This record gives sequence, C-alpha cells and structure tokens, in this order.
Amino acid sequence: MNTRAPKNNETANHAPHDFLKSRKATIRLFAIVASAAAALSLTACGGAGSTISHAGATQSASSSASASPTPTATPTAPKSASCVTENATESYPPKEFICTKSDAGVLLWMERSESNKVRDARAAAAAAAKAAAEKAAADKAATGKAAADQAAADKAAADAAAQAAAARAAQEAAAQAAAKQAAPAAPSGCDPNYAWACVPIASDVDCAGGKGNGPAYVRGPVKVIGTDIYGLDSDGDGIGCEK
Repeated sequence: MNTRAPKNNETANHAPHDFLKSRKATIRLFAIVASAAAALSLTACGGAGSTISHAGATQSASSSASASPTPTATPTAPKSASCVTENATESYPPKEFICTKSDAGVLLWMERSESNKVRDARAAAAAAAKAAAEKAAADKAATGKAAADQAAADKAAADAAAQAAAARAAQEAAAQAAAKQAAPAAPSGCDPNYAWACVPIASDVDCAGGKGNGPAYVRGPVKVIGTDIYGLDSDGDGIGCEK
C-alpha cells in the first residue's frame, strides 16, 4: 500500500506538466496549421495571380511577336517625284510605277501592269500603221512597175512599127534605085521625062497598038520619071503603055 501512494503522488505531480506539454503541442500544431493555411492562401492568391499574370504576359508577347505588322497603305501614284521622263520608274512595294505617255500624249505615273497595257496597245497600233504604210508603198511600187512595164511595151511596139516602116521605105527606095539602074539611058532625041523605052520628042506621042493617033508612038512599058507630058500613064501608077 505504501508503495502505491508514492506512485499516485508521482502521477499527481506529473499531471500539470503533461497538461502544459499537451497545450504547447496543441499551440504549435495550431501555429503550423495557421502557417500552412497562410501559405496556401498566399499561393492561391498572390502566387497564382503572379503565374497567371506571367502566363498572360507571355501569351501577349507571343501574340505580338506572331501577329503581322499593320500594312502601310500603298499610294495610288508617287507623290515624291514628278513624271517628266518617259519610262522612269518609282518603286512603292508591292507596286511599281512607270512614267508613261498616255494616248493624249501626257506623261502620267501608271502602275506597271496598266503601263504595260498602254505601251503594248501603242506598239500594236504603231506596228499596224507600219504594216499599212509598207503595204501602201508595195502597192504603189507594184502599180508604178506595171505602168513602167506597159510604157516599155508600148515604146517597144512603137519602135518595132517605126522600124518596120523604115524597112518598107528602104525597100521601096532600093526598088526605085534598082529600077533606075535597070532602065537604059535615054538616047538622044528621046524625051527625058520617060525611061525604060525611048519616047520620041514630038508634038504628041501615043502608046503603040493603042487608040492614040500619034503622030509618034512608043512601045512600052515606059517609066514616068518626070512629067507625063504625053499622057502615057493613064492609071497614074508611074508606068505607061503597060499593055
């Protein structure tokens, strides 16, 4: 019994100490829980917000980096240079302008495709005009050549006719010369107006065997080479007393 009493006293003596120890443990646990709760609260609010803000900033930066820049308005024509030299160029990416002469003859800035259309149309018109001029020149040359050929042919025909006429005249002259050479010289007492036969000089001469009554007669034919004073060439062909 005596041994148990001290044990009770020891238990009684340790009871306040255990209580304090338990209370301290409880306070410490509470402090730990409070600290943990505070940390969680900070993480949920401040940390998450910072993370979200950082993510948002990253996303915004990424979007800004990937987005294409705002395009600059392309001018419809150069404003910084005057169009004074034909075919001069001004570049305004993505367009290029060319100083082009319009159909009215005025130099204007035109976008390359439009300038090409104008210049191509002008070149086509010039080519057509050149072709028409060349055709007209060729037609004129052909007409002139045809006229020249016709004139040459006419001249050749006229020359041929003239040569033929000259040849005929030469033949007649030669025949006359041959006839004169063939005619015997008129003997003395023969009329010089006649050849081939001696026509006597008389008051009248008729063809022998004809109807004339003389007093002189001649047997022909005779060639009249002067004046037919006796009327021997009745048909006027230059030859008398043919029969």
